[in-house]
Amino acid sequence: MSEQGLRITDQRKTLAKLFAEAEGYLTAKDVYDEMGRSYSGLSFDTVYRNLRVLHELGVLEQFVFEDGIKFKVHCQEAHHHHHLICLQCEKTYPLVFCPMDTGCKVPDHFQVVKHKFEVFGYCQDCRTEQQT
Repeated sequence: MSEQGLRITDQRKTLAKLFAEAEGYLTAKDVYDEMGRSYSGLSFDTVYRNLRVLHELGVLEQFVFEDGIKFKVHCQEAHHHHHLICLQCEKTYPLVFCPMDTGCKVPDHFQVVKHKFEVFGYCQDCRTEQQT
């Protein structure tokens, strides 16, 4: 954050620590509720603005689930990839396949500058659990 000219505040340190210790995804409300215990007067707008900044800096990834937007620490894969996400336990697996690389037909008049592609389903553990 400091490399991008942002001040490192106690709130931002707490936010970074919260995501570093989180095992799964967090919603803005999760973050707001957790940080509100330590910072009275914290506004939801401040939380969301900081989440957006961390996403823009590439620190956090943002995912759209059926129940809303969730954030997670950016994965450490060095190459371009996508994700398989379990809808029950939210485990995330890298998917090295990219549909854009397989002849995805984009009209000539449209320039792609970025894209997202996630596949949602159930991991083997959760499928086995559902069957018992």
